[in-house]
Amino acid sequence: MPMDARDIERMIKEAIPDAEVEIKDLAGDGDHYAATVTSSAFKGKSRVQQHQMVYAALQGRMGGVLHALALTTLAPDN
Repeated sequence: MPMDARDIERMIKEAIPDAEVEIKDLAGDGDHYAATVTSSAFKGKSRVQQHQMVYAALQGRMGGVLHALALTTLAPDN
């Protein structure tokens, strides 16, 4: 069963409370998404560490219920 974009956003925001999350369904199938996540929690962390934080928020659903996620992470400038 595909994962709903609202569920992805909710899980990320629960784990990273100040996150601004934008989700796009790339194929219209609920399996292929692109997400842009902006959070001050990413400051000082490498891109790999930032992505690991988001993947951890998804609680093991990557590669299973959530087939593909093109991920962009950003730390705010201010």
